[in-house]
Amino acid sequence: MIKINITKDEITIKGHSGYSEVGSDIVCASVSSISITTVNALLSIDEDCISYEEKDGYLNIKIKKHNEVIDKLIDNMINLLKELEKQYKKYIEIR
Repeated sequence: MIKINITKDEITIKGHSGYSEVGSDIVCASVSSISITTVNALLSIDEDCISYEEKDGYLNIKIKKHNEVIDKLIDNMINLLKELEKQYKKYIEIR
């Protein structure tokens, strides 16, 4: 199961969904795509707005700055992940 912990200044995504075997797991691929696309967008706007750490099955994003655009991108990521959680409740948990 993928566990996502969200606070005002930090988002942590841990684990693998177990939906399917590695390489064909659409749930893991979706979470990765949503989160990495958001990280890249944030960094393209302001390289200092976040710091992040990424390893296999783990992503930690620390939000160092807030403004309208940064907050909208983060809110969009959270909303997309919540929609995914609704469809795949057994594989994603957001706290």
